[in-house]
Amino acid sequence: MTRRFLFVLGSARPDGNTELLARRAAEQLPPDVEQRWIDLTAHPLPDFEDLRHDTDHVRPTEGDPALLLDATLAATDVVIASPLYWYSVSAQTKRYLDHWSGWLRTPGLDFHAAMAGRTLWGVTALAHPEPEVADPLAGLLNNSAAYLGMRFGGVLLGNGSKPGDVLKDTEALGRAKTFFAREAPLARFPYEAG
Repeated sequence: MTRRFLFVLGSARPDGNTELLARRAAEQLPPDVEQRWIDLTAHPLPDFEDLRHDTDHVRPTEGDPALLLDATLAATDVVIASPLYWYSVSAQTKRYLDHWSGWLRTPGLDFHAAMAGRTLWGVTALAHPEPEVADPLAGLLNNSAAYLGMRFGGVLLGNGSKPGDVLKDTEALGRAKTFFAREAPLARFPYEAG
């Protein structure tokens, strides 16, 4: 089966440190791996409305919601590339993940079963010397993957604030070379560990 990576870019600026790090990691993927890159700023989703108790969700058939849904369903691997904003993902990225809730309740879609067994990855750049400040971002992605029965490949962390700073983070660039080559385990909620 051909692996298809969807890179979801959640930065508020183009060519930011997170995207640069994600592209360095993607350069290491084998040539037969398909890559699709979608910038959430160029394809903004509407605010998510929680309609689960009011009405059925309808599968989007046009515009950015349909594009993102179809790209997500077509991917074997989803890479959330979001800078660390207030210790978690960006607003655009959170909105995308919130739409997963609607897709879970869309009749005939069976989003939960469709995503089970696929792999979720994270890439982020932070402007802080302690990598532990990104734990909430990693927890959000891990728990989302665990809920859907996905594998979780972890989060590739890089450090940088000003544009291009992450390219000076030699340790992050070294980790990027093998990040996607690792076997991603089935995600588990933290309380299930052991």
